[in-house]
Amino acid sequence: MAHRDSESDVTSPFVTSTVPDTPSTTGEALPEVAHAAVPLLEPADGVPAVTADTAGLELAARRLAEGSGPIACDAERASGYRYSQRAYLVQLRRRGSGSFLVDPIALGDLTPLAQAVGDAEWVLHAANQDLPCLAEVGLRPGTLFDTELAGRLLGYERVGLGHIVERVLGFHLEKGHSAADWSTRPLPEPWLRYAALDVELLVELRDALEAELVEAGKLDFARQEFAAIAAAPPREPRADPWRRTSGIHRVRNRRQLAAVRSLWTARDRIARARDIAPGRVLPDSAVIDAALTNPPDAEALTKLPIFSGPRLRRSAKTWMEALREAAALPDSALPALAAGGGEGLPPANRWADRDPAAAARLGRLRAALGALREEYSIPVENLLEPSLGRRLAWSPPEPTTASAVADALRAGGARPWQVELTTGPLTAALAPSD
Repeated sequence: MAHRDSESDVTSPFVTSTVPDTPSTTGEALPEVAHAAVPLLEPADGVPAVTADTAGLELAARRLAEGSGPIACDAERASGYRYSQRAYLVQLRRRGSGSFLVDPIALGDLTPLAQAVGDAEWVLHAANQDLPCLAEVGLRPGTLFDTELAGRLLGYERVGLGHIVERVLGFHLEKGHSAADWSTRPLPEPWLRYAALDVELLVELRDALEAELVEAGKLDFARQEFAAIAAAPPREPRADPWRRTSGIHRVRNRRQLAAVRSLWTARDRIARARDIAPGRVLPDSAVIDAALTNPPDAEALTKLPIFSGPRLRRSAKTWMEALREAAALPDSALPALAAGGGEGLPPANRWADRDPAAAARLGRLRAALGALREEYSIPVENLLEPSLGRRLAWSPPEPTTASAVADALRAGGARPWQVELTTGPLTAALAPSD
C-alpha cells in the first residue's frame, strides 16, 4: 500500500471497488462473491501517535476543523476484561485532516473535538455499540451514517466491518485485535495500527453504501434509521439483568432462581468495585452449577469443578454467604420462575397455553414479516422491533383497522418507512380469524 507524499491530501486512495456484484432489490439472497481481496496492512499515512495531552487534543481539533466531509469514528472498549463499557481509545479520520488516535482515559473530556467539526456527519459501524461510550467523553453526533445498519438494509448476510469492506471495497481488514484488552497501557503498536485501519476506509465505505442505498430505493429508510439512532435517549437499565445469566434455562424452581440472583448480585458487586468483567470474577457456568447443586458448606462448594481452582477456593466464603442468603428467603420473596422479558408478557413459547388466539396471531404476524423480508431483502428485526410485534400480537388494537394498526406502530416507535411497509400485512395478520 503506497504512502502519500504530502499531508495536504490525506483522502484515502481506496475509493472504488472491483467487486462487481450489487445488492438484490428483488428479495433474492445476496450470494457471497469469491474474489481476491487486497490486504490492508498499513494506514496510508502511517500509524498516528496517540493523542494523550491537552496540546495534542487542541491540535487534533484544529486539524479536524480544517478537514471536510464526514468524520469516521470508532471506539475500542475492554469488554470481557473490565466491568465498565467506557472507551479506552477513540479513532477519528476526516478528509483533509488525517487520522487520530485519542486516549480518553488520559484526557477525560473530548468535547473540543466535537465542537471543532460542528454539525458534520459522523460515520460509525454498529453505532449503537459505540455511542454510549462516546457520549461519556463528550462526543455526541447530531447526524450519523451507520455502515453496519446500511449493510443490513441492503440485505447483506454478513455485516461485520471486515466483511463489508471486503465485499464493497475489495480490501481485507485484519480483525485480530478486536477482542484485545484495550485498557492496556501503553497500547502495543500492532494494536494501534489495527485501530487506525478501522477508520481508514470508513468514509469511502459510507459513500459506496449510500450509492447502493440510492440504487435500491432504500436511502430514505436508512436516513430515518440513522436519525432515530442519533436522537435516541440513553437506554434504561435492564430489569432483572441477572436473568440473562447464561444457562439459566436449566433452573427449574424458584429457590434455585433465588440462588442465581444472589450469586449474580455478589459477583456484580465485586466486579464493579474492582472494574473487572463479571465473568472473570465468577463464570456464569459456575453460578448455575452452584445454584443447581446447592452445596451445604464451603468444602462441598469447592469440590465443584470450577470452584476447585485456587482463586475461587479463596473466595468460597463469599459465594456460600450468597447461597445462604437465598436459602433463607421466605417463599414470598422468591423471584418468579418465568419472566416476560420486561414486556409484561409471558414468554412466546407459552402463548399457546395462555392465549391460543394470541399465539395464532403471533404466528401470522411472523409469517407476514417473513414475506416482507423476502420481498425487500431486509431482516425481520429491522422491519419491525420484535418486542413491538409481540405486543401487537398479544393485544391488537380494536377494531383492527389499518389506521389503528398504523397508530399503534407509530406509538411503539416504528419509523415512517416501517409503518408504510408493514401496516397492510400486519393488519391482515392481526385481524380476527374466522
